[in-house]
Amino acid sequence: MSLPHALLTALVEQPSSGSDLAVRFDRSIAYFWHATHQQIYRELARMEEAGWIESLPEETTRGRKRAYRLLPAGRKELKRWIALSEEPAPLRDALMVRLRAEAAVGPAGLVKEVRKRLQLHQDMLARYQEIEQRDFPIGTEDRDVALQHLVLHAGIQYERYWIDLLLRAQAILDAPAKD
Repeated sequence: MSLPHALLTALVEQPSSGSDLAVRFDRSIAYFWHATHQQIYRELARMEEAGWIESLPEETTRGRKRAYRLLPAGRKELKRWIALSEEPAPLRDALMVRLRAEAAVGPAGLVKEVRKRLQLHQDMLARYQEIEQRDFPIGTEDRDVALQHLVLHAGIQYERYWIDLLLRAQAILDAPAKD
């Protein structure tokens, strides 16, 4: 995925200023695609140069604030990108290599890292479940809301996968090693 397409998606949903986009990004898309606020502002400038979006000066109490809106060329680009075919991204996580390495060299203190990651995934799962309870009441989904819920569900399943894997890793690492 690319940052411009994530930003185009956010702008399709609602025209926004750069700062509003950054806040919205942090509360939603950033769970799946991280970007700094600097990266967002740089990308907005590039997208405006490409003719995908336009900025409109908007008066605020603290000075001028630019609001961005999607242009037809941006919508066309987003549709082009949505229709692309691509291979799934392979799992690339150093923890998998570290687990293999610990199997090869023996206990090296990896259980502490596994416990830390387990807590992080449990916290994220709880956050996702709170969002689900708050934002997706049962039986109120049209197609658009159902797709948004599906994305959240993918996050929930992802966290459950890691929790299961890390619990298994912890149990194995806590077992006595062969002499």
